[in-house]
Amino acid sequence: MLPYPQIDPVALAIGPLKIHWYGLMYLIGIGGAWLLASRRLNRFDPTWTKEKLSDMVFWMSMGVIVGGRLGYVLFYDLHAYLASPALIFEVWKGGMSFHGGFIGVMLAALWFGKKNNKSFFQLMDFVAPMVPIGLGAGRIGNFINAELWGKATDVPWAMVFPTDPAQLARHPSQLYQFALEGVALFAILWLFSRKPRPTMAVSGMFALFYGIFRFIVEFVRVPDAQLGYLAWNWLTMGQVLCVPMIVGGLFLIWLAYHRAPAAPATAV
Repeated sequence: MLPYPQIDPVALAIGPLKIHWYGLMYLIGIGGAWLLASRRLNRFDPTWTKEKLSDMVFWMSMGVIVGGRLGYVLFYDLHAYLASPALIFEVWKGGMSFHGGFIGVMLAALWFGKKNNKSFFQLMDFVAPMVPIGLGAGRIGNFINAELWGKATDVPWAMVFPTDPAQLARHPSQLYQFALEGVALFAILWLFSRKPRPTMAVSGMFALFYGIFRFIVEFVRVPDAQLGYLAWNWLTMGQVLCVPMIVGGLFLIWLAYHRAPAAPATAV
């Protein structure tokens, strides 16, 4: 068993002002995505300025934050937030839904694309390889918060999390998700997008592999206490929400290669 590294969730406190690692992880994810997008900008559209890119990153970041929070409220704990609506604003305590954030990004892409003469999938193909940076950073934030841990296990790398009332050795599922949703997904999309791909193909690859990786990790991750398992003592809300991503990803890849010629390369 490995010792859990005791990291204070508060990175910096100045009087009553507290800066949490969880919030800093979002800044790291957004900043990393902006830097990568800057490198790819000329290949995406040489007429775009850094200011237009900054606008796009801002609005999609808002989609992530607002969509992620509202998605968690709607998908995972609606009753609690109806009882105490002020809890919605306590984002430093965690409680963000990837699937809600994903919907938020798609809505932002639709709106921003219409304003800037870009199709929805042109923007989503451009953005998709950057998303794993934020996903990976977010999972590190979950690990520091000692939340979303896994099931009890006797594997050599199991950890006892301070937030676990039972104090059992558990799978560090946050680190599994960091490795798969962050590192592996980034590598897959980076390598895939180095060559010209038809529109929708990169988006399809993102949806497919995120869905697969998340579905797999859910088998060893403890479901949210207020929901538990939805069926068969193993099916979780996360898995239910990943099924349409997997199916949709496969469909987008099939459609991309059956209807569109290769798009200009977006290699970094």
